Amino acid sequence: MTNPKRPRDANQLATSLVDIATGGSPDEESSTVIRARKGGLKGGAARAKSLSPEERSEIARTAATARWKKGD
Repeated sequence: MTNPKRPRDANQLATSLVDIATGGSPDEESSTVIRARKGGLKGGAARAKSLSPEERSEIARTAATARWKKGD
C-alpha cells in the first residue's frame, strides 16, 4: 500500500487523517459532493436557456469589464 501525498491545507490534512483513522478511502467522493456537482453542471445551462440573448450579452459584458478592470 502506498502512502497518499499529505495535503498542505490544514482542513484537507485533518480530513485525510480522519479518513485514514476510520478506514475510509481519502480518494472516495461522498454522495453529497457528487449530487452537488451534478446540479452545478445543470444549473449553468438552465440559466442560459432561461435568459434572453440581450440579458446574456449584458451579463457577459459585465463579466468582461470586471476581468479587464485595472486594480486601484
